[in-house]
Amino acid sequence: MSNQVAIGVDVGTGSVRAGVFTLDGKMLASVTEPIKENHPKEDFYEQSSSDIWEQTGKVVRQALSESGRSGSDVIGLSYDATCSLVALDGQGSPVTVSESGDDDWNIIVWRDHRAIDQVNRINGGGFDVLQYVGGIMSPEQEPPKLLWLKENLPETWSRTAKFFDLADFMVYQSTGQDLRSLCTNVCKWTYLGHESKWDQVFFDAVGIGDLFEGGRVTNEIAPMGENAGTLTAEAADHLGLSTNTTVGVGIIDAHAGGIGVAVDESSLALIGGTSSCHMAVAPESRFVNGVWGPYYGAMIPGKWLNEGGQSATGALLDHTIERYGGRKDGESLSHVLDGKDMNTVHAELNSFIASEGVGPEYTERIHILPYHHGNRSPNADPNARGIVYGLTLDTSYDTLARLYYATIQAIAYGTRHIIDALEEKGYAIRTIKACGGGTKNPLWIQTHADAAQRPIELPKEPEAVLLGAAILGAVAGGAFDSIESGMGEMCKAGEVVEPNASSKAYHDWKYGLQMEMYLEHLARRNSSPK
Repeated sequence: MSNQVAIGVDVGTGSVRAGVFTLDGKMLASVTEPIKENHPKEDFYEQSSSDIWEQTGKVVRQALSESGRSGSDVIGLSYDATCSLVALDGQGSPVTVSESGDDDWNIIVWRDHRAIDQVNRINGGGFDVLQYVGGIMSPEQEPPKLLWLKENLPETWSRTAKFFDLADFMVYQSTGQDLRSLCTNVCKWTYLGHESKWDQVFFDAVGIGDLFEGGRVTNEIAPMGENAGTLTAEAADHLGLSTNTTVGVGIIDAHAGGIGVAVDESSLALIGGTSSCHMAVAPESRFVNGVWGPYYGAMIPGKWLNEGGQSATGALLDHTIERYGGRKDGESLSHVLDGKDMNTVHAELNSFIASEGVGPEYTERIHILPYHHGNRSPNADPNARGIVYGLTLDTSYDTLARLYYATIQAIAYGTRHIIDALEEKGYAIRTIKACGGGTKNPLWIQTHADAAQRPIELPKEPEAVLLGAAILGAVAGGAFDSIESGMGEMCKAGEVVEPNASSKAYHDWKYGLQMEMYLEHLARRNSSPK
């Protein structure tokens, strides 16, 4: 028993990771490998399932080796992944989703916004299912992407034998069983989890009712962590595991983070990375305009989930640094960045800000509307765009630091906006439980605590997303009888970052300005000539 472990695999936007965990939640090893992404033009993002599966084999084999455990010690594994759309033919081979026609690019990535026209038409239809996505569907969900494929790549539509959410593809590739996740299908496909059915009327009216013909999408949907079967011989060889290894039904990556931080009814799970997701659960359904859900059983069994989000957060910080440059020691920023990853650059900017002895007022003349990739919640406006107010001709490192700090603040005010929307509908958020890439940045964490005026609780295990996936693997393997009991044994609380009450007035002022910037942007956009 003491040697038993569970494996969690996280397929993110830029990488695939594997972590090996003991059944009391200690991570023994983790390994990361990058994955390919094709970005042929604005709003188009594509990936390859073959590349992702190849990298998955590498990380699982290496993580297991580094953990000191053997394949026979693995009681179960499961996957979390971005909510990206995968297309396969009848032989299980990739089918292109790309205008290039290259079959290797067979995934439309979650952040792809090619289907703006399609989602606008769907949102104009007044469909009943829209009430379960905050009233307005996003181009990041699957129905508009599927409609785009049918209208723009009809050969792909006819060739495709299976359409999957990425986490479900990973389970299928591992077991050969087409058993899909309640999480992915409720949250991204409009499956009605509380009624255990699809709304066929919606799909017929939209024009993709034939999606369900021939098993391209099925009604075989199960709760996360349910036993989806054992590894096929081919998958076991690829992963370096045994054919006795149990695979758990998977989950969306952010939702795995919600499990990994042990979110409850008085807390908000904040999972930060390329984007940020905000998870809140309740015993009853709560309809929040512009916030996805309520989704029944999509993260914590038996509870309703509301999911807010920001489409660009970590990506926006990196964009700010790359775009606005700055000069340090006589060199352009491009030279400052040479040979450094972004975490190092963030740490250097944090150190510079600290050395200046300044507080949040450092940004009082720079204001940012962080909607460069639209607003997911609670405005639900994919057509929104970013604004930077207060630019000068100065290109010093000091100006870059101010822009960087102001971007962090703007992102934090987005979280506050989501909390406000949730609380208007009955939530009482006392604590933020945070994990993901943003939690590696202390300025990001403290600013979020100050902007929201709520403590932020960090998990003892920083890789909470991987932990959440491993919990599902452990449940599937029989180590625990439920996700809740797995959370109770494997999740541990860590540091708590308290808000600075002295900064409240400044953040209230700047938050108000950000809200005004959006309203002015919206008014100007609506008044522009067509």
